[in-house]
Amino acid sequence: MEGSLEGFISWLLANGAWLWLAIGLLMLAGEMALPGVYLLWIGLSAMVTAGFAALLPDLGLVWHGLVFVALAAGSIYSANRFFYGRRGEADEARVNRRGGQHVGRVLTVVAPIENGRGHVQMGDTRWLASGPDTAAGARVRVTAVDGSLLIVEPVEG
Repeated sequence: MEGSLEGFISWLLANGAWLWLAIGLLMLAGEMALPGVYLLWIGLSAMVTAGFAALLPDLGLVWHGLVFVALAAGSIYSANRFFYGRRGEADEARVNRRGGQHVGRVLTVVAPIENGRGHVQMGDTRWLASGPDTAAGARVRVTAVDGSLLIVEPVEG
């Protein structure tokens, strides 16, 4: 048994392409079992290294390892920058400011805005609104939100 394991390891070291292919497949299987994005890029880097090792087997395991490290670092950096770097930027701008999603909406005044205060209808809810005096039934645009108070301005036309 021991001799066959040593023979297998010697064969893997002599056939680096198969070693890198096996590492790549293990990483991709790991990504499927434990999704975490990084094993995907490392696995793909190992598979590209397998192709490199098949084309240039005489470079040896050390150079193949350096190619793998460069590919893995480059692919993780690129993935973070281009695929994952923009994730959540729009959502983070509204964290703890849910009312900000109403800015820009056009609503109908249901209780006239007099002396700077009135009510507008949004969906099935009446909201307190602040803005210039506006008659009931007029259309207004939300320009800002202050807590539960909608700051509005009349819509032209």
